[in-house]
Amino acid sequence: MTKKIIQDLKAEQIAKLDKKIPDFKAGDTLRVLCRIVEEKNTRNQAYEGVCIARHNDGAASTFTVRKISFGEGVERVFPLYSPNIVEIKVVRRGQVKRSKLYYLRQLFGKKARIAEEKDSEVKA
Repeated sequence: MTKKIIQDLKAEQIAKLDKKIPDFKAGDTLRVLCRIVEEKNTRNQAYEGVCIARHNDGAASTFTVRKISFGEGVERVFPLYSPNIVEIKVVRRGQVKRSKLYYLRQLFGKKARIAEEKDSEVKA
C-alpha cells in the first residue's frame, strides 16, 4: 500500500514538471542542450555523446553521457527532469545488449563504436 502511494506521488511530481522527454536507452547517441549561466547572461551549450547508463527513479532519474574530447573520455551525469536541460535530442539509435555500457571506458578508437539499429527511425 505504501509503495502505491509513493509511486503516485512520484508520478504527480513528474506531471507537474511538464517536461517532454524523448524515448532513449543506453547505446543511443544524444545531443543534450544545457543552460549555462555566466555572470549576467545565460546560453545554451550542446553536449553530444553516447548514453552509457540510465537510472530511472521518478523525478530523481538520471542518465550518463560519454564523449571523447581531445582524445580524453569525458562523462557527465544529467538529471533527467532538471530545469537546466533545455532539450534532449536522439541523434542515432544504438544496438546494444546491455543496459549499462561501462565497458566503453576501457575501449578507444574503432573498438568503442556502437552498431546502429537498422530498422528504427529517429523522430526529429
